[in-house]
Amino acid sequence: MKKNIWLSDPENHDYPAAQDYLELLFAPDDAKKYVAQLKKAATIKKKSKDILRASKLPLLPKDNIHVNANLKKFKKGQKLSPILLVRNEMGLIIADGYHRLCSAYYLTEDLEVLCRLV
Repeated sequence: MKKNIWLSDPENHDYPAAQDYLELLFAPDDAKKYVAQLKKAATIKKKSKDILRASKLPLLPKDNIHVNANLKKFKKGQKLSPILLVRNEMGLIIADGYHRLCSAYYLTEDLEVLCRLV
């Protein structure tokens, strides 16, 4: 898979989504700090299989509505937003982009995923 399927930067709406999720795990001020760090972090590449393993989350099925929608976007040549990751004592948290990650994994588990990691 040589075609780039990722935007170079997360979309603006990804950050509030990440904060909403992180507020379920952390105090609101801590969640805000993580999101501020994500906004400043460099976009890097990590393999889809490694992110999935490190997050300890299950691979969602292809027929999941959001995974399926992203797979259709790939076929149309539409690019997806990088995923947002937080690493702490709890492990690796996918703050935003779990469905995008699972979709990428179905293309190939060795696919390099653009992400922000703090």
